[in-house]
Amino acid sequence: MKIFSYMEKYDYEQLVFCQDEVSGLKAIIAIHDTTLGPALGGTRMWTYESEEAAIEDALRLARGMTYKNAAAGLNLGGGKTVIIGDPRKDKNEEMFRAFGRYIQGLNGRYITAEDVGTTVADMDLIHEETDYVTGISPAFGSSGNPSPVTAYGVYRGMKAAAKEAFGTDSLEGKTIAVQGVGNVAYNMCKHLHEEGANLIVTDIHKESVDRAVNDFGAKAVDPSEIYSVDCDIFAPCALGAIINDETISQIKAKVIAGAANNQLKETRHGDAIHEMGIVYAPDYVINAGGVINVADELYGYNSERAMKKVEQVYNNVERVIEIAKRDNVPTYVAADRMAEERIEKMRRSRSQFLQNGQHILSRR
Repeated sequence: MKIFSYMEKYDYEQLVFCQDEVSGLKAIIAIHDTTLGPALGGTRMWTYESEEAAIEDALRLARGMTYKNAAAGLNLGGGKTVIIGDPRKDKNEEMFRAFGRYIQGLNGRYITAEDVGTTVADMDLIHEETDYVTGISPAFGSSGNPSPVTAYGVYRGMKAAAKEAFGTDSLEGKTIAVQGVGNVAYNMCKHLHEEGANLIVTDIHKESVDRAVNDFGAKAVDPSEIYSVDCDIFAPCALGAIINDETISQIKAKVIAGAANNQLKETRHGDAIHEMGIVYAPDYVINAGGVINVADELYGYNSERAMKKVEQVYNNVERVIEIAKRDNVPTYVAADRMAEERIEKMRRSRSQFLQNGQHILSRR
């Protein structure tokens, strides 16, 4: 892998390799862009096939966070960390303490959070060494479980997409097919049920389905049937890449809006649903409630203030739809343009991020 060629192609700023022999730490911190502010992105722990695969994942995820944070209206850039190792076997206190010291050494250019393979407890260990971490225990001033907040953002974004498709953002009487009823989707279903929507749900875990049926009067279907049910809105809230060659022809919904990441298997599938007239709320725009919530911790967490910010997901989805119409492009393209336009405007108005994020964390 020609690392500098890759970094130059997508305009990355920094790639940091962190090693600690005693604890077994092997971490890669990728900082993509700090035009809007310090890079915020989680720490993922995974058993990668190779060091090159870990580097590629860190770089790809960091760039994704730049777009997500920018589209969410946050004054934050994009970064990501991957730790090479088995999260079930290789964790120890020394590892995360050592990693925290590496983060502290970046002096605010990068702020981390929980991600795949890491937990709140891991973030607490990092916090022993640095303040540049979010998603820590509520006892330390954290926001706690992000699922209800993410769910509220998805609900708000769904309403904005519905307004474009149906002429009203009311979901009363609308039939919504929900794929996956985990923590985020369950809380989303609660909002939908309270508004009077009809729910069709599926999940590979029977207990999750039963809870939605009992609590919200949802209709349960087999996982293979969720794509083809008669519904107004399809809400993917489980796996990624579920909008693909096999599923597109089955979808009867006028709106696709859900919490899952990376919903399009390929960009051409975004083109296909656009041509079908389906209103698609791009995943990293509609599911940004979690990152908006943890970002509020940087100012001293205030739940009411954070929820007000999450409400803006509605406006963000509306803006994406406006750009799509303006440029005659699918919404997944419009979402990227919205993020890029915001970054470019700020880049023209000031140089690279000054003093490594001190202006944010000094407000604590």
